[in-house]
Amino acid sequence: MVLNNHIMAIGLSQRTSAAAIEDISKSLFAAGQYDTVIAVKIPHNHAMMHLDTVFTMINYDQFTIHPGILDSNGKIDTWTLTPGKSDDQIQIRHEDDLQKVLKLELELSELDLIPTGNGDPIVAGREQWNDGSNTLAIAPGIVVTYDRNYVSNELLREHGLKVLEIKSGELSRGRGGPRCMSCPIVREDIC
Repeated sequence: MVLNNHIMAIGLSQRTSAAAIEDISKSLFAAGQYDTVIAVKIPHNHAMMHLDTVFTMINYDQFTIHPGILDSNGKIDTWTLTPGKSDDQIQIRHEDDLQKVLKLELELSELDLIPTGNGDPIVAGREQWNDGSNTLAIAPGIVVTYDRNYVSNELLREHGLKVLEIKSGELSRGRGGPRCMSCPIVREDIC
């Protein structure tokens, strides 16, 4: 997930290993494309294989997050990778406070993590199954979501976002939310 023009986030999951993230980071650093990669450990289960199914950037300082990826204290393991002294080395810093890491790396004083299903364990689980966290930001603060995630969609509106709902009766059966249905690979600098 491209967070800005020099920071990328990658999910550490059953599909992406720590070694793969290190290799990707070395390649990105050597190419001069990025200077920071944030690896976020997500649970190893079929419903949460990709980072954007449980965590998505939707504005400069706002993210959707499925509360099921956090432990009982609201923590999650992250590793911040930066270039080392030579091209084949990287520095790795471990943290367990995602909000702290994002604020530091994105140079933000405030950060809004918006929980799927308003954090209710039953609603969050149901709406995450229907890709409630998998929102597609088409501009800062403007997102495309599935209409069936009514609790999450209302919460997004309460947080000041413009929500464009699409009918999801058939799309959601294919497993994948609006962001999964697209392929965002570049985040244009709009500052």
